[in-house]
Amino acid sequence: MRDGVNGAPATSLGVSEWVRSSASSAAGQCVELGAMPDGGVAVRNSRDPHGPALVYTRTEIAMFVEGARSGEFDHLIE
Repeated sequence: MRDGVNGAPATSLGVSEWVRSSASSAAGQCVELGAMPDGGVAVRNSRDPHGPALVYTRTEIAMFVEGARSGEFDHLIE
């Protein structure tokens, strides 16, 4: 995670488009990701779009996605 911007309001990070999974529920229970102008990736709670966001490097997000694809986190939701 990148220090200095973590916890900043999501609306202050310069993200022009937030993306959520098509598997998200209609009740808005999901996270959204957005590319930042400086190359970071911001993550926010869709239920609180103006609230705090966490910011990761592209490499950190890529490693998380790879772990999710391989099922490393499945035990957390079963």
